[in-house]
Amino acid sequence: MTEKPKPPALAVRGGCWFVDDYGSELHLGVEDDFHPARKAHPALLRPDLDALADRLQAAGYPVTWGNDEVPALRRFHTEDPHANRLEFVLPLAP
Repeated sequence: MTEKPKPPALAVRGGCWFVDDYGSELHLGVEDDFHPARKAHPALLRPDLDALADRLQAAGYPVTWGNDEVPALRRFHTEDPHANRLEFVLPLAP
């Protein structure tokens, strides 16, 4: 994902926006009393799941694969630099 400029009226609030090659956007806000989310997390659909996992691992991020609980998806979890949990998924063919 690459950073996308926020509208000027919202930029003064802090945070940042990101967009990926597929047009998905992620908007992140800022809180003074921040605590990383250990359970709640976004799940992002990625057709390049394996390549993304490889890039994240090469950059030093943890990648934990799992799909036993959700057999219709290939998926993995990782963390952002602030220890927030992130999930990336790819639906399996029926």
